[in-house]
Amino acid sequence: MLLPLLAASDYGIAVAIGVLMLVFVVVGWVIIQGTRAQLAWRQAVEAGDVPAITTLVTEEIQHWKSMRMPKGADPAVWRGVQSAELVSVSPAGVRLSATAEGQYATVDGVRREIGTPLDQAFKITAKLADMAMYDIPNVRLPDTQIDVYTSYRDESGPAQRCILSTLCTRETGDALDWDELTAEEVVRAFGGRFLLDDRGGPLPIDPEVTGKSAVPAAFYKD
Repeated sequence: MLLPLLAASDYGIAVAIGVLMLVFVVVGWVIIQGTRAQLAWRQAVEAGDVPAITTLVTEEIQHWKSMRMPKGADPAVWRGVQSAELVSVSPAGVRLSATAEGQYATVDGVRREIGTPLDQAFKITAKLADMAMYDIPNVRLPDTQIDVYTSYRDESGPAQRCILSTLCTRETGDALDWDELTAEEVVRAFGGRFLLDDRGGPLPIDPEVTGKSAVPAAFYKD
């Protein structure tokens, strides 16, 4: 039986079809492998695999440090986000630390504080809570504790001390209307802990102390 001869153009079409089929096979294989890898990470996190959780969270924090500031973001808050460090990991959650400093500007020819370290700490905590609970691929943990530090200077020299410690639970986070609340309202809804002196300035607190403040029902969505 004689096979029909193909014209040169027919050979080109056959080769193109073969190449396309090969591309489809390769892309399909990559997608399947990627899906399997994502599923494996999720299963490891759900099983409480601390090394897996540590790897995923560390990689995402490094991504935050290198990524460009989102359009419309507050530069001071974004610097606080990029200062985030992973402190500890457990099967139930992670603990992060970050840095906040006061904001200054020239007002009537005089440099004045226009935002206290605690003001910035509220904003940084709210942003980090949102990112840590919802933006880390394959990681959905019950709790995220965020401790925010600022600089102090005393007879011992300069040091950083915690001024705001917040245990962010997923149960509370899922119930919040994030777009309608201010950063301070978000932190108060999570029961963030802080102390003020008689002039309204933040005092150092012990981030190891556990506990949660009462949460006004108005902070929650219907």
